[in-house]
Amino acid sequence: MLTRTIPSSGEELPVIGLGTWQTFDVGSSAEAREPLLDVLKLFRKRGGRVIDSSPMYGRAESVTGDLLAELGEVKGAPRPFLATKVWTQGRAQGIAEMNRSFARLRTERMDLMQVHNLLDWQTHLPVLRDWKSQGRIRYIGITHYAHGAFGEMEKILRTESDIDFVQLPYNLADREAEKRLLPAAKDTGTAVLVMRPFDEGSLLRRLHDRPLPSWADELECTTWSQVCLKFILGHPAVTCPIPATSSPEHLADNVLSGEGPLPDEAMRKKMIAFAGT
Repeated sequence: MLTRTIPSSGEELPVIGLGTWQTFDVGSSAEAREPLLDVLKLFRKRGGRVIDSSPMYGRAESVTGDLLAELGEVKGAPRPFLATKVWTQGRAQGIAEMNRSFARLRTERMDLMQVHNLLDWQTHLPVLRDWKSQGRIRYIGITHYAHGAFGEMEKILRTESDIDFVQLPYNLADREAEKRLLPAAKDTGTAVLVMRPFDEGSLLRRLHDRPLPSWADELECTTWSQVCLKFILGHPAVTCPIPATSSPEHLADNVLSGEGPLPDEAMRKKMIAFAGT
């Protein structure tokens, strides 16, 4: 799998990650968890590292932690890059919630802790900085799903010099982040995780019945999901999209997007025009 550099450290990350929103919020039965174990096993074998979760996602953190422990070491695979979030108000509440996330994900060190939807970010950032200095977390970040928050996110990136990551929505149908937020991330050396790469599935449903165009061969794409993910990776500010799935077949399809050629700006314009977005 191709890699992209985290600007603040120079560390390389594989370009396709794994989200857990809705898909990993399941019960404890073997039947519910077996496909997720297969997803994680294949993701690790194919070189994936970034696994993103949140306390907001129900049981997703606990399920992820349990399954990674069950899976154990995967021969030849790098260790997971665990990312989660703080999603509450108040310093004490934030600390308690983050400690629960550590326990649920079964880790003593979190790779990335993000302030979810900017909730009480002024309170949480000093704690994140302190924990980073102690080595409890490796990187800090902010997230939001709404276009209305992009202005505040840009301001934070440009005024808070130590934000390592920003997580935002971006896809062929939703390119609002291109206007100011992605340029701000590039200007400030902030890594970018991309949520909602398929516009919550609506983009794939729209394209599903259309035959792939001839230029898809140039990108070595055989499915629309690969086209959509390669479009995102064609933006120079993007580090890693994090599509969520509970299907091993979909995971196998997604990780192929992290291999082979990526579109240049001329090709990306062609992709936009063809998709009619």
